[in-house]
Amino acid sequence: MIRATGLWLVLSLLALPAFADEKLRVATFNAELYRDGPGLLLRDIRAGKDQQVLAVLDVIRRTSPDILAIQGLDWDFEGRALSAFADALRQAGVDYPHRFAAKPNSGVPSGHDLNDNGRLNEAADAWGYGRFTGQGGLAVLSRYPIDAAGIQDYTGFLWRDLPGHLMPSRADSTPFPSARIHDTVPLSGSAHWVVPILLPDGTTLTLLTYRAVPPVFDGPEDFNGRRNHDETRFWSLFLDGAFGSAPKGRFVLAGSPTMDPDDSDGRPGAVRALLADPRVQDVKPVSPGAAAAEDQGHVGDNALDTVDWPVPGRLRADYVLPSSDWTVAGAGVFWPLPGQPGHNTALSASRHRLVWVDLVPNPAP
Repeated sequence: MIRATGLWLVLSLLALPAFADEKLRVATFNAELYRDGPGLLLRDIRAGKDQQVLAVLDVIRRTSPDILAIQGLDWDFEGRALSAFADALRQAGVDYPHRFAAKPNSGVPSGHDLNDNGRLNEAADAWGYGRFTGQGGLAVLSRYPIDAAGIQDYTGFLWRDLPGHLMPSRADSTPFPSARIHDTVPLSGSAHWVVPILLPDGTTLTLLTYRAVPPVFDGPEDFNGRRNHDETRFWSLFLDGAFGSAPKGRFVLAGSPTMDPDDSDGRPGAVRALLADPRVQDVKPVSPGAAAAEDQGHVGDNALDTVDWPVPGRLRADYVLPSSDWTVAGAGVFWPLPGQPGHNTALSASRHRLVWVDLVPNPAP
């Protein structure tokens, strides 16, 4: 078995395409490809006529990442929706032969009244908000082999086990919504994954990816706000070696903290700390579309915005953060100016925009 696995790895690496222009493009995209029931996304992808699906495919085709962390993609047990999506991308000219997706917490019934509203089995009562198991899950798509044996999946990591967690309490200091739930609720509203990807130069890129819950839609206990904060703080502690196996080489954190460091409601401390961490680079990708949009009076730079919500408006909510030992060759957010190619596509695909960073695999010493 060991010899067969080794032979597979050698053959896979020999078959890899070379880095285009000696650059590696890593991207994150909250495509919001979630539907109201299981199987509906698969139906829409296979039909080939759904305008949102077509727009998402076109955004990815235009940006052509080598490695893509995608959020908001409905998960199913057999991976049919992801396979169909990859097939559609291949037909559009972007091939991702290597993929990873696992069951997220979104839509998984908890059996508890998590929001303490006196009703059970609502979307808000799942371990992560969702109407059915897997709604709005995550996936990783890659041109290069994924080291499946090296994946670390922290989807089941309990919130209570995070050092210094901010789990909510009632006014009388008793756990919200109950002590029993405190002992069982996972940290992740969707998932936290550590995914090693084997590059053609013989090195490994470790991809850290997640999508945090929105820090709103709760009550005075601030359940979602506290969870959002701790979902991002998880990565700082992980890099500290507090649990699991931190990357020994180059890594990239690509995902959706759902938190602007300057203008979001909620608790921005964790994302601010992450952006300031010397182990990562915040290269601050920008777009002409966001830069030219009407000013909202926000503190943060408009050009950095990655999402356009009706309320609270445009914010920076999606990030690609390479480790400090990468050489960055470029970065951006796919949000063209009105009238420019791809502008309508970007707006039709998702409220979020695809964020990309180009990395040099072998920087000069």
